[in-house]
Amino acid sequence: MLKTPALPEATADGAPASKVPVTGKFVLTMSCTERPGIVHSVTSFLYERGFNIEEHQQFDDGLRQTHHLRTAFSGPAHYSPETLAEEFAPIARRFDMKYDFHDETKKRILVMVSKFSHCLNDLIFRWRGGSLGGDLVLVVSNHETHRPMAEAAGLPFIHIPVSSDTKAAAERQLLELVDEHNIDLVVLARYMQVLSDDLCRALEGKAINIHHSFLPGFKGARPYHQAYDRGVKLVGATAHYVTADLDEGPIIEQEVIRVDHTYGPAALSTVGQDAEALALSRAVRWHCEHRVLPDQSSTVVFR
Repeated sequence: MLKTPALPEATADGAPASKVPVTGKFVLTMSCTERPGIVHSVTSFLYERGFNIEEHQQFDDGLRQTHHLRTAFSGPAHYSPETLAEEFAPIARRFDMKYDFHDETKKRILVMVSKFSHCLNDLIFRWRGGSLGGDLVLVVSNHETHRPMAEAAGLPFIHIPVSSDTKAAAERQLLELVDEHNIDLVVLARYMQVLSDDLCRALEGKAINIHHSFLPGFKGARPYHQAYDRGVKLVGATAHYVTADLDEGPIIEQEVIRVDHTYGPAALSTVGQDAEALALSRAVRWHCEHRVLPDQSSTVVFR
């Protein structure tokens, strides 16, 4: 009795599995002075190499005369971000582009926290659910308060006390941890210490902070009590890149929630924590997905 040869397993579209090409997924982010031919050059470059564009967003800033672009594409897996960047270099030189190619490697995130837990808890929840866009690797704090929360999530917890006498040494230890754990992004999840100018420069473009932001803004201690005393009608939060100018770095995301006269300081604080967690998690995800492009002191965010 003759046996029928076994057929190769088929994919969903009916193609034999053995002939399905292995594909890689990449993202190109690019900024340059606005001029004709930019998009055509980018799409032609990808088409000629057998790539398929899966998502494309662009923005022409008429005031600054700049062009910003984010293109997600897939295709031959033998390419890497380095080889793509090398082959794209002649086009980049022609248009004087600032550009980067990225692959699917997830960003490695170090979270810094003090005594407030809401942002850390939210980041852990989203990370474990697969919606954060990056991988939490390490939690650093100037207090022991949240060691149980971090370790319950399987995250190493490093306690680095900070005082006026130990601040420089603490910041050196932080940078050593960044190097040791190959950290791509530092997230200040209500970390209540002011970073030195040197540390801010070392982490430029790689650190995100969250803080409350009201209309008007209230600085210093007990901001929610100040807000209550002034009868605020909006509670908000701002996620931004860390710079030496305290709380004035390029803004990535803001969240605003309407309140009224019935909200006391405790209720305002609860609403504010919700706004902070939402704004921070979005900023982290968009950064990890290469959706945030710097533009002088501002940002272009392709959501």
